[in-house]
Amino acid sequence: MTGRRCERGAVTAELAVAVPALLLVLALALSAVQLGVDRLRCADAAQVGARLLARGEDEALARAAAQRVAPRDAVIGVSVADGRVEVAVRSAAPPLLGTLGPAPSVEAVVVARREDAGQALP
Repeated sequence: MTGRRCERGAVTAELAVAVPALLLVLALALSAVQLGVDRLRCADAAQVGARLLARGEDEALARAAAQRVAPRDAVIGVSVADGRVEVAVRSAAPPLLGTLGPAPSVEAVVVARREDAGQALP
């Protein structure tokens, strides 16, 4: 056999190995980008909820507004005490990142002072 015939199909075999590896790297990169986007959405949702509660809006309204901004599976916690409001938004990491080890979760907490906290009641 000549040298050319021995190498026949080598490119196909190399592509068969390289393409799945490239797809895996692409999927991991997209999951990392999704984690960053979810972090921003959690921070935005916590800010929206805290702002509404600080203005004196109803807790259900603030939760609903925060849920619209938050990632799909986010859990929203609200605490109101001593003239302050605290809104925590937590979301799980994209599932693919969990295959690499403990999946990081994304959390944002915003604390605000109630606008009516310093006013005396009539």
